[in-house]
Amino acid sequence: MTPGLRSNTARWNIMAAIVAIVCAVVQPSAMAASPAAKELDPVPMVTIPAGEFLMGNPEGKGRADEWPQRSVYLDAFAIDQVEVTNERYLAFVATTGHRNPPSPYGTGPLVSAKGIEQLPVVQTTWYDAKAYCSWAKKRLPTEAEWEKAARGTDGRLFPWGNEPATVRRANFDREWEEEKTLQPVGSLPDGDSPYGVKDMAGNAREWVSDWYDADYYKHAPARNPQGPDKKGVVRSIRGGSWHSPLADITTSARGRGGFALQTHGTGFRCARGLDGEVQQK
Repeated sequence: MTPGLRSNTARWNIMAAIVAIVCAVVQPSAMAASPAAKELDPVPMVTIPAGEFLMGNPEGKGRADEWPQRSVYLDAFAIDQVEVTNERYLAFVATTGHRNPPSPYGTGPLVSAKGIEQLPVVQTTWYDAKAYCSWAKKRLPTEAEWEKAARGTDGRLFPWGNEPATVRRANFDREWEEEKTLQPVGSLPDGDSPYGVKDMAGNAREWVSDWYDADYYKHAPARNPQGPDKKGVVRSIRGGSWHSPLADITTSARGRGGFALQTHGTGFRCARGLDGEVQQK
């Protein structure tokens, strides 16, 4: 090989090595956080660490479908810090052409978020909630994930602890007053969960991914339960709403509703596995 060719070959080898190093450094970080996903749904997500927590209620406390209380292990996951708002949901509708939910503040569909931007979207069906989370490159949380995010690891009665609920901690047990009923998401920090997740008691009930089964806790797996395998028309709902009595805003209280259910008090938030998985039943 001539000296000139040998020199050119050496330069190309050096350049190739530099390119390989840059790719090795940049590519993993780009995969770890998808800017596109964040732009679609620009809301903070809270990481819930892996580990065990107390799920459900001891027999004799709460309702029978919360029994027995047991230790459940969950892999780490992330969950939206707040419920999906009218503003965020209508951005999804505008982008995808998905149907608008009925407006709880008048007749016809919800077509504008003016003045109610930061109120949680309600009157969404389970399918609407699933479609939104899929669009945002997320998924609905499982019942177990929702409950751990709400109560932490110590089996507390409410997200803030075992102290009584107050109007500074939760929006509940009220009558409908149009736009004054629901409160802006995140506006009651005294009611935050141990992880800083907001509005897990009252304001809007929240769809989760699981099918509902009153006896599921009696035989559910103790590691990453995904809900019963049975098919049907009833899914689980958690967290209580502005209209719920005290017993329905506890961290262990379970609700349920059919796929087509649309109420003034039912909304949702999204979750995501830390590995980016978005599969759900």
